[in-house]
Amino acid sequence: MKFGKMKTQRRNRLFALVFIVLGVGSAVTLALNALNENINLFYAPDQIVSGEAPVGQLIRAGGMVSNGSIERSTTDLKVHFKVSDLNGSTFTIQYEGVLPDLFREGQGVIAKGRLDATGMFLAEEVLAKHDENYMPPEVLGVLEKNAVTAHADNQDSTL
Repeated sequence: MKFGKMKTQRRNRLFALVFIVLGVGSAVTLALNALNENINLFYAPDQIVSGEAPVGQLIRAGGMVSNGSIERSTTDLKVHFKVSDLNGSTFTIQYEGVLPDLFREGQGVIAKGRLDATGMFLAEEVLAKHDENYMPPEVLGVLEKNAVTAHADNQDSTL
């Protein structure tokens, strides 16, 4: 036999190397899995209405609270309100709890929660803008995109 039996020291080194590779691989897999579960992606109203947002997964959604859309329950802390991107896309959020002091119609809002199969967004947390100059970056991006689109549409209609 050309190779013969493996020496004890070499066999121990091989076992240690295999153990280290498996341990590092397991640790990386667990870390990536934990990071993937904690990602809360932001979805704009048009993405939620079009069905791009995943159903049942924890996400963030936001826009402007539509005027006249806030409905408060008389028996508990449940609140329903509509959020819009000011470009025609509107969806309903249901939240049970105390809303932030600055929450009101016509203001930017971001909600963290899950979208159910009926298209209702069940919020676990609602964040409102904190002063008249601040707008959440995600909501500002959606509104700016829609303003550019609306401006382009107005330019086309004047030609």
